[in-house]
Amino acid sequence: MGKVNTILGPIAAEQLGITAMHEHIGFGLPGCDLDTKWWEARPKMLEVTIDKLKHFRELGGQTIVDCTGIGTGRDISYWQVVSRVTGVNIVACTGFVSGDTVLPYFRDKSIEYLADLFYHEITVGIEGTNVKAGAIKCGVSRGGLNELDEKVYRAAARAAVATGVPILTHLSINADRQMDLFEMEGLSLDRVVIGHSDGKEGLDPARDFRIAERGAYVGYDTIGFDTEKGTPEVPAPFWARPRAERLDQVMDLFKAGYENRAIISCDANCFALGWASTEHSVAELLEVFVPELQERGVSDETVELLLVDTPAKLLTMRDPQPNLIKAAKEAVEA
Repeated sequence: MGKVNTILGPIAAEQLGITAMHEHIGFGLPGCDLDTKWWEARPKMLEVTIDKLKHFRELGGQTIVDCTGIGTGRDISYWQVVSRVTGVNIVACTGFVSGDTVLPYFRDKSIEYLADLFYHEITVGIEGTNVKAGAIKCGVSRGGLNELDEKVYRAAARAAVATGVPILTHLSINADRQMDLFEMEGLSLDRVVIGHSDGKEGLDPARDFRIAERGAYVGYDTIGFDTEKGTPEVPAPFWARPRAERLDQVMDLFKAGYENRAIISCDANCFALGWASTEHSVAELLEVFVPELQERGVSDETVELLLVDTPAKLLTMRDPQPNLIKAAKEAVEA
């Protein structure tokens, strides 16, 4: 099936096994990694993270894609420790969560510059290491797709075409425009997951069908962010929803025959950096959500498709065209 980049090196796609396509070891806004209280919390952070991922592994989970991206808590050496201790494969992402998390240094850079940055992290290594990203993250800023977002989307598409890795997006707001941008840059939409389609923010079930019909994947990847979990001390986040509503939305797509155009994941943060979070773990994907799907009649074959086959298909690096990045650089330099 081909190769997939993980933080411990490339592996065969068939070694991925059960895969959660949108998770986080530790996510926070830019600068969170410099806050001394989080450094002081590192022993606790490591303990909690290992416990959560070991539980995921005990339930049969084998791989997560960490969608943190540049500047929001990505820590390759730390992740390597976590991966070795837990036995969970971790696929790192290049790219930015969204325009409003792009570090100031990069905000005025050209599309060509950003595409080359993403390309470098996929083909050479991340932050001075030889650890290569296996996917690209880009997303919509709060309030909707803006000019900087669109620049990052175009750069991400060019790097995806050049390297053969997939793109996972943050928020499904302006999904049609997102897909238009990717296609304008020559990226096939079957290399794209439009993320957080099940979140309350910008909820539009009809959009799910448009995504599927155009050949992209619908990301039902905020599983476990349930309004029922909120407390007066730690309210459920504004994107949370009642569990039954999310299940209804997912089942509607499946009943229409689009099980092969969806991914399921939790967007769980093993240890939140600088913000309060309700209790949440990637293990909920296998411990809670999959059994609920099965109770509604989803077959074992469909569960295998969602957790194994579709992730392997997406993460396998496909048909790279590195000359595109080189040509873009030469055109700018000329």
